[in-house]
Amino acid sequence: MTEINQLRDVFDAIADPTRRHLIHLLSEAEELPLHELTPQFQMGRTAVSKHLTILKEAGLVEDRKVGRETRYRLNASPLQEVQDWVGFYNKYWSTNMLRLKQLLEEEEE
Repeated sequence: MTEINQLRDVFDAIADPTRRHLIHLLSEAEELPLHELTPQFQMGRTAVSKHLTILKEAGLVEDRKVGRETRYRLNASPLQEVQDWVGFYNKYWSTNMLRLKQLLEEEEE
């Protein structure tokens, strides 16, 4: 984990499609309250809130109180860990794509 305050692994947090969709929604807005996020899912407010808690534990979501409402915003910096991990394996994709290109060219000849 890259940040000391993280309680949950970033990879674990993004493994769920609901949480990935929450990240996407938050990436398109500066901040969103729970009541605006909930209608985007076929689940209740409590379930969406639990997913937000997991993202918050991974450092991917920050929240702040505005009156009685909690507003959520994305903190994308922990995703750098994912980018770094995927980037390391990029050389294998590049090599495989080059091999595929060579095979296709040989097949055409």
